[in-house]
Amino acid sequence: MQLLERAMTIAKVLASEANDSSLSISELSTKCDLPLSTLHRILKAMIHQGMIEQDEQTKHYRLGTIWMELGLQVYDTMDYISKIRPELERLARDVEESVYLSKPAGLDTIIIERIDSAANPIRIYDQLGIRIPLHIGAANKAILASMSAAQSKEILDQLVTQDEIPELEEQLRQIRQHGYAISHGERTAGTSSIAVSVLDGFGEIIGAVSIGFVSFNVSPEHIQTLIERLVNTGKRVSLKLGYRGKD
Repeated sequence: MQLLERAMTIAKVLASEANDSSLSISELSTKCDLPLSTLHRILKAMIHQGMIEQDEQTKHYRLGTIWMELGLQVYDTMDYISKIRPELERLARDVEESVYLSKPAGLDTIIIERIDSAANPIRIYDQLGIRIPLHIGAANKAILASMSAAQSKEILDQLVTQDEIPELEEQLRQIRQHGYAISHGERTAGTSSIAVSVLDGFGEIIGAVSIGFVSFNVSPEHIQTLIERLVNTGKRVSLKLGYRGKD
């Protein structure tokens, strides 16, 4: 079990450095807090399994392609994505902003789809696969607001202090009232997001569709336009997944 935990720590460190090429064994040793001798043995086993690769010239390490292969296989099993992706693409074209699809996973959500607008060179860039605690950001709060009060309270109890819960519950109440969530600078200063939850034919929460945009010089009128387009998209997405509203 300890070996598995250490291997996953190494993989997560390399994944977090995915945009910065690769890491040397000494850098990995520091970031993973592992002695070089132990790390070398684990890296050798991970290479054998295709989990990581080593550059023959620099001797630096990077993630192996097995992660992409497994990820694509999982992605392919989510048949609902093929149904709703055209709606996400349409929304990204209409609003000329990045559009995201987030899926709940325990106390977090995972970004499983991102559609960037080719017409807008200024983008909010969140990597696919990153996990975000459920109490942070518009998408996550939209998901929480779609849950029962008891279910959302149970999750909040595990994520925040008791002193913080009343304010968050009031935010969730307003989201239910308005039909969408909006946040400003919660994860990245100078950025905002708006989101709506989407449900399937069983009334289960599939996730949330959100729009991320740079806050600077965005008029209230434009934000209102984004909200209207997003709410309409959310309704169409849920409809495609079989949701027919509450009885």
